[in-house]
Amino acid sequence: MIEFHLDARSGVAPYMQLIQQVRHALRLGLLKEGDKLPTVKEVVARIAINPNTVSKAYRELEYEGLVTARPGVGTFVTKTLGTSTGHEPLRRSLEEWLAGAREAGLDNESIEALFLSTFRNFSEARS
Repeated sequence: MIEFHLDARSGVAPYMQLIQQVRHALRLGLLKEGDKLPTVKEVVARIAINPNTVSKAYRELEYEGLVTARPGVGTFVTKTLGTSTGHEPLRRSLEEWLAGAREAGLDNESIEALFLSTFRNFSEARS
């Protein structure tokens, strides 16, 4: 089951953070068709978030056709966004890069800033 977390410093609305986390889990194969998402009550208890925020995220995911709500039963994944095939070597390489960044003295925010700026530059150069 997915474990949600919120980053208050991200500038991203909490409901969008939940949506992004579900999408990422679907892309990486961590969530598959038929998997059950945590109930609104479970999410509220774990991350201290307004129940309406969780419901809004789940409604948006349902609108996108990624999940379906079954009253009295829960919210279930109905569609995936990719496969995890081939991800493991890339994950190991990225973990090695992260270890190198730590060894170079970078903190989490610096690592994230370096990664995101490099990713954006790479993406813009390829467009």
